[in-house]
Amino acid sequence: MKRFFMRDRQPALRKLAIVPPFAWLALFLLVPFLLVLKISFADLRFGIPPYTPLATLENEALRLSVYFSSYKLLLTDSLYIATYISSVKMALVTTVCCGLIGYPMAYYIARATPKARNLMLLAVILPFWTSLLLRVYAWVGILRSDGLLNTALLALGVIDAPLELYRTDIAVYIGLIYAYLPFFILPLYANLVKLDIRLLEAAHDLGARPWQAFWNVTLPMSMPGVVAGALLVFIPTVGEYVIPEMLGGADTLMMGRLMWTEFFNNTDWPMAAAVTCVMVLILIVPLALLQYNQARQFDLERRHGKN
Repeated sequence: MKRFFMRDRQPALRKLAIVPPFAWLALFLLVPFLLVLKISFADLRFGIPPYTPLATLENEALRLSVYFSSYKLLLTDSLYIATYISSVKMALVTTVCCGLIGYPMAYYIARATPKARNLMLLAVILPFWTSLLLRVYAWVGILRSDGLLNTALLALGVIDAPLELYRTDIAVYIGLIYAYLPFFILPLYANLVKLDIRLLEAAHDLGARPWQAFWNVTLPMSMPGVVAGALLVFIPTVGEYVIPEMLGGADTLMMGRLMWTEFFNNTDWPMAAAVTCVMVLILIVPLALLQYNQARQFDLERRHGKN
C-alpha cells in the first residue's frame, strides 16, 4: 500500500519540482522584460523617471497613454536599421568562423585518449576562470599599433608598417571569435564523444573513404551539436557590448552599444527599451530553434537508451 501511495504521488512531486525554476525565470526574466516593454510604449520626458507613465488616474478616470514614436523611429531611421543589420551580420560571421575553427577542435578532442581529452577540455574551459573584461583588455595590448602582434611582425620583417587592427571591425571579430569559441566547442564535443565508432567502421568496411564516412555519417549525426553550438554563439553575440566597445571603432554598429548610448548617454529610456524589445523579437526565432533542437536531441537519446 505504501509503495502504491508513493508511486501515485510521483507525478505530483515532479510537477512541484519545476515550480522553483519557473518561478525564478518569471521573477527575474519575465517581469523585467514586461517592465522594459511598458517603458518602450512611453514618451521621453525630463524628470525621474525619464519617461511618461503608461496609465494615469485623472478625475476618477483611468487614462492610458501609449506612444509608438520609438518604434516608428526604429523603422524609419537609417542608423537603427543599419545597427540591426550590422549586429546580425557580425553575429553570423562570428558563428561561421567559430564553426570552421571549432568543429576540427571538437572532433580532435572527442577522438583523443581520455587523459589527453581531459587536458584539452581543461584548456578550452580555462579562459572562463578569468574575467571577460580582462581577457578582452589583453587583446587591446595585442592588437594596438605598438602592441605585441605588430612588434613581433615588424621584428620578423613580415610587415614594414604597423597593421591598423585596433578600433576596427576586424578586431571586434577577433574578440568575438575568441570569447565565444568555447560555446561552440563544448556542446559539439558532447555530441561527438557519444558517436558510435562502429558506424564509421561499418562505413569503411563497405568501401567508404574517410571523407565519405565523415560526410555521410559523422557530420549528419553531429548536426544537433552543431546547431546547439551555433545558436549559443549567435544569440549572445547579437547583443554583445563589452567587446565592440573595447575593440571597435566609432563606426562599429552593435545593438549592445546602441542600447547603452540610449540608456546612459541620451537618457532616452523609451527608445532604449524599444531597441531591446525589437532585439528580443529578432532572437525569438533562434531561441525557438535552440529549444526545438534540445528537445529533439533529448528524445533521440531517450529512444536510443530504450533500445
